[in-house]
Amino acid sequence: MSASELTSTPSSTRTPRRVAEAPAERGLLDTSVVIDLDRIDPAQLPAELAISAVTLAELASGPHAATDSSARAERQDRLQRIESGIESLPFDDSCARAYGRVYAATAGAGRKPRGPRVLDLQIAATAIANALPLYTRNAADFRHLDDLLEIVDVDRRP
Repeated sequence: MSASELTSTPSSTRTPRRVAEAPAERGLLDTSVVIDLDRIDPAQLPAELAISAVTLAELASGPHAATDSSARAERQDRLQRIESGIESLPFDDSCARAYGRVYAATAGAGRKPRGPRVLDLQIAATAIANALPLYTRNAADFRHLDDLLEIVDVDRRP
């Protein structure tokens, strides 16, 4: 499913900041992009969207972490729209092997590959294992992986 089908926001003509010259045909969305999907110009995203099962897990925990019923309902709605509209790629054996390379590159860059970063690194490994560019709003968090995957920096609309 495309981003424009998941949101009701019209496209703009802004040129996105990107590593690549043109949007990929298919790409993996980082959780940061999924959370802000309704505030992102669909022209910045690939024609075919995918997420990692790791992102789905992060989204599934969101309603349970909400402190009020309004936030809980909003998060549940987002989860259901994403589950029904975007393909979820499993974190499988190929991803686990790619994670080893991601871990090594992260440690080699002097960054901590454990703790809160693990989920982001597993998402990057999913992109590598599936040979997909990673679309993120936190490109700086992944720059040390430039040799392993294509990272696309996505802007929110003002």
